[in-house]
Amino acid sequence: SSGINAEYGVTGKKAVISRTDTLAGSVVTMNSCVENFMRNSGCTLVEAVNCATKHPAELLKCSDLYGTLDFGTAADFVIIDSDVNVLATFIGGDCVYKSTNFVGFLD
Repeated sequence: SSGINAEYGVTGKKAVISRTDTLAGSVVTMNSCVENFMRNSGCTLVEAVNCATKHPAELLKCSDLYGTLDFGTAADFVIIDSDVNVLATFIGGDCVYKSTNFVGFLD
């Protein structure tokens, strides 16, 4: 049975209800979504990042806090390289993740 009390597992990039093939969601990362969108649409990195950040925040009517790095916003952001690998993650302006490949102002 699939319900609130169901147990879930991960198979590849899919979340499934345990001991079934019933799809319960996805565990794909946002950076791989951005990369896939660029590859399949032919858009630029800037366009793909806007589609993953700015535009959803505008649609959800929370762009006063999220989706940009404007003054007064939440200051949640990632630093990525040209291959869309995450180099560092910041929440509220604080670094919460730093890749061993990241060389920058945090060193």
